[in-house]
Amino acid sequence: MKIDRLLAMTILLLNRRRISAAELAERFEVSTKTVYRDIETLCRAGIPIVSHQGMNGGFELMERYTIGRQMLSPGEIEALRTAVKGAATAMGDRTFDELTEKVQALLGGNGTGGEAAGPGVVFDFNPWNCGPSMRHRIELLRSAAKESLRVEVRYLNMNGGESRRTLEPAMLLLKGGTWYLQAYCLLRGEFRIFRLTRMLELRETGEPFLPKPAPPIESYDWKDDWDRRTPLDVSLHFRPAVRLRVIDQFEPSRLTESADGSVRVGGLFVADEWFYGMLLSYGDQVRVESPREVAEELLRRARQIVEAYAERAQASAGAAGFE
Repeated sequence: MKIDRLLAMTILLLNRRRISAAELAERFEVSTKTVYRDIETLCRAGIPIVSHQGMNGGFELMERYTIGRQMLSPGEIEALRTAVKGAATAMGDRTFDELTEKVQALLGGNGTGGEAAGPGVVFDFNPWNCGPSMRHRIELLRSAAKESLRVEVRYLNMNGGESRRTLEPAMLLLKGGTWYLQAYCLLRGEFRIFRLTRMLELRETGEPFLPKPAPPIESYDWKDDWDRRTPLDVSLHFRPAVRLRVIDQFEPSRLTESADGSVRVGGLFVADEWFYGMLLSYGDQVRVESPREVAEELLRRARQIVEAYAERAQASAGAAGFE
């Protein structure tokens, strides 16, 4: 509908410094003639749009023009409030609390019904185990990034190796319920992503740095060629007692449930330390059906555990004078 396009065009102009007729035409899938007619309609409606000619020309709104709350429906404002409150739970910043109050004010009489009047959705980005220590780290790193101050960490990498790093924080990232820091690492001489839970020690140095342009977060998307280990086609059979945990842990497409409550999980897995540790955590509630080499490796690791405890028991008995 034309009215929807006009509203969307106005919001786009609010969010963009300048945009050409060709860009608007492509975005809304109309001709440039239609764009010019729409711009004329908006101008007649009192929207202060300025037109610029030339290579870098286009349309933009006059400075200080803002959107009124009448252009947002109560439902849209409520959705905005919910999102802001979710950000507040993750950041613990008073700025978000104040922003929540301002958005709440936009609701007017529609916002007096409490949480029950909301959209039935709550955004809480924190993991269950996010205590005061993690909040302190988040605030310290956020402040260091904002003030361009270096920090020093004792870090445990994904291979279990420890090192001391001096970092220049660029951005905090919350992904999959886990906090990460994008920072320039002086040890490696490049930008890296660091997991906050692996920072065994963290301290401010008070040393300022000149911010460097950081690569976009999208450039860190996982690429299969990063891991050259060959995945194996594995079939696992879980007993009914761990059904709920299995459903929580594995993708639905991998699951096949049986009438007795047991669950089979199949698919490609990289048989690494994490994989075998995960299987061992299920104890006798899981059986590897295939391939044989995975079952044999799991048996070998289980025997090592038994032998370690048997040696400890024998040593304790000997110390107590028992034969």
